[in-house]
Amino acid sequence: MEKGKILLALTGIHPQRWHELLSAEREVVLEPNGANDPSITYAVVWKQKPNLLKSLPNLRAIFSIGAGVDHVFADPGLPDVPIVKIVADNLTQHMVEYVAWRVLDHHRQAMLYRVQQQKKIWHEPPQRVAGDISVGIMGLGSLGRAAASALLSLGFAVNGWSRSERPMKGVSTYSGESGLIPFLNATDILVVLLPLTPQTQGIVNYGLLKELRKRNGLGGAVLINAGRGRLQKDADILRALEDGTLKEASLDVFEVEPLPKTSPLWSHPKVFVTPHAAATSDPAHLVPIMLRQMAAYERGEKLENLVDREAGY
Repeated sequence: MEKGKILLALTGIHPQRWHELLSAEREVVLEPNGANDPSITYAVVWKQKPNLLKSLPNLRAIFSIGAGVDHVFADPGLPDVPIVKIVADNLTQHMVEYVAWRVLDHHRQAMLYRVQQQKKIWHEPPQRVAGDISVGIMGLGSLGRAAASALLSLGFAVNGWSRSERPMKGVSTYSGESGLIPFLNATDILVVLLPLTPQTQGIVNYGLLKELRKRNGLGGAVLINAGRGRLQKDADILRALEDGTLKEASLDVFEVEPLPKTSPLWSHPKVFVTPHAAATSDPAHLVPIMLRQMAAYERGEKLENLVDREAGY
């Protein structure tokens, strides 16, 4: 196989660093030389322009620079070539840190302490035991399983839910539609790490949140979403916070991003907001993985971490 060129097609992300690192081993272009450019063999993308890839005759594979691939499938002219999702230790570590940070923050009542600090109140509430708190992870892919391992090491009881059965030592696992309600009923802190597909869009709604366990050592259910913004209904989360269905929430993703300045989530006293920053794609760590895969593919080896087009992730 000839090397060919890489098409770097990023929207909303500055391409310079990605271009520099990819160019160390390959010729990189930011636009095809016409709709039927035969020189392009790989595309590295983030929210590529619609129909940009559909007519490239020698395109061998598409690489997403993020762990999620819903942005790739948003292209109506997506060609029928392999799609590779990024699985990297660096990306996984960032997500594990975020999940552990937010779970511990809610568990150790940080919101209460921040209010007390503002009001100069010296009061120590009862300190809870991690083993009394059940953390439920929706999505037991590589990120979910790594987060579950970290939480187990901290002493939390951990549940996991996925579309199909995915057993994991030390974790109470549930699967499919029949397992969703029992999973939620046994969960105090819900961590959402699902991929975005037509089946999961809007899944974090008021009806789902109502099923979380409220009578617990936390004094109420907690939501943490570090998956995709369109998994949730922002208005339903606000409703759940207002009527006590949820005690608190940590949200890294939102239905519309950037989160509009008019959103009440910005200033809600029970909400912690981060700007889709749980696990940032670092080109210094991700580009070498992509280049290794391209070289291996050209030697006749199989691509790793391929997306299941039918499942959407």
